[in-house]
Amino acid sequence: MVVNHPHTPELADKVVADIEASGGSALALAADISIRAEYQAMVEEMLGEYGRWDVLVNNAAVAITKPFAQITEAEFDLSFQVNVKGVFHGLQLAWEHLADGGRIITISSSTTALMLPGYAVYDATKGAVEQFTHILAKEFGSRRITVNAVSPGATETETYRTGKSEQFLASLEAMSAFARLGQPAEIAAVVAFLASDAAGWVTAQNIRVNGGTA
Repeated sequence: MVVNHPHTPELADKVVADIEASGGSALALAADISIRAEYQAMVEEMLGEYGRWDVLVNNAAVAITKPFAQITEAEFDLSFQVNVKGVFHGLQLAWEHLADGGRIITISSSTTALMLPGYAVYDATKGAVEQFTHILAKEFGSRRITVNAVSPGATETETYRTGKSEQFLASLEAMSAFARLGQPAEIAAVVAFLASDAAGWVTAQNIRVNGGTA
């Protein structure tokens, strides 16, 4: 497994250590996925280490959420460079190098169905990658490669509460059928299923893992 986390290498190292402790093999690499040459170099190093590529999880993203009138052009460009262009690079490189019968999973967001104020640009980027998923499933299908999206609901990560009021967080919890935030392991379990042999007949889907939020 290759872990790409260019801005927090200590987190990438921890993930690698956890994988190795459970008996797996992992490699931490740093790349700006919005730059094709860096992404290409990461893929080539991964192939040199492991010899094949079976699963791509498009997870890297920036989430700039603020009133639409306050979004700067630089913030708009950054959002699309990482969230859309980065996925575009990954998908094209997967077409070149991913093994037949492989798996592609792109992380979107359940906010695309919620019309939350402040999420216009972020949700525009996620809507774009949902369309990549829907359409490219046909193109990759000839190689038995599944292409799916996972759209988490509000999830209790280390940084999720940063910049959000308790009132806003409470409103998100109330949207769930279980009146709580999701846990990272609950999202990971669905991603793991889609990456497994058991999901060979699942493609072109956007699975909303959100506790019934939307």
